[in-house]
Amino acid sequence: MDLLYYSDPTYLYIFVPIMLLSFLIQNKLKSKFKKFSQQTLSANLSGKEIAEKMLSDHGIYDVKVISVRGQLTDHYNPQKKTVNLSQSVYNERNAAAAAVAAHECGHAVQHAKGYEWLQMRSILVPMVGVTSNLGIWILIAGAFITQTSPTIGSGLVSIGILGFAFGTLFSLVTLPVEFDASKRAIYWLERKRIVNQRELVQSKEALNWAAGTYVVAALASIANLVYLWMRFGRRS
Repeated sequence: MDLLYYSDPTYLYIFVPIMLLSFLIQNKLKSKFKKFSQQTLSANLSGKEIAEKMLSDHGIYDVKVISVRGQLTDHYNPQKKTVNLSQSVYNERNAAAAAVAAHECGHAVQHAKGYEWLQMRSILVPMVGVTSNLGIWILIAGAFITQTSPTIGSGLVSIGILGFAFGTLFSLVTLPVEFDASKRAIYWLERKRIVNQRELVQSKEALNWAAGTYVVAALASIANLVYLWMRFGRRS
């Protein structure tokens, strides 16, 4: 798989800038979280307490708030109905923890209200799981078979690229889901006065940098799909 990409210098020209941008955003995100974590929240609420309060305020009582290992591993699981908070968010009392906890609860609110983009992303999850694993191998097989059986090979190449297209669609659908969850989080934090004005600015900044990681992921997915089509699709 690596040789498939790295043997073509065009790949490096396209993806090195994206990889560098991703690295910079990730570092900035971590530094912001570290900075904001040094200041105790004026409301003196932990991420767990904030999450439980936001769920309760939205009439959601069937979702549990639990702690998970790792850093920046926070997520909402719609199947198990759990808001999973990393230990640094679950236990801490700062603007970054408040922002992340409220953001993940924003996904729970989306789920409860039947938010269309979240429903679409949930439908795509199993398809992306299969296509992401098989797509590259189908593409490689098609590229080789094309040399002896052009019709069969080109068909396999098209199927392989289609598999990557599902991944790109998933990345694009993820953007409005994440942006909307952050919007719900900030609105609730401000309306309920969980944070003061300084902490509100910090919460917005933390979520904006986190959103940047999803934007870069979508750009990388689009670039990858275009690259594969330019290299294999047109040829077939």
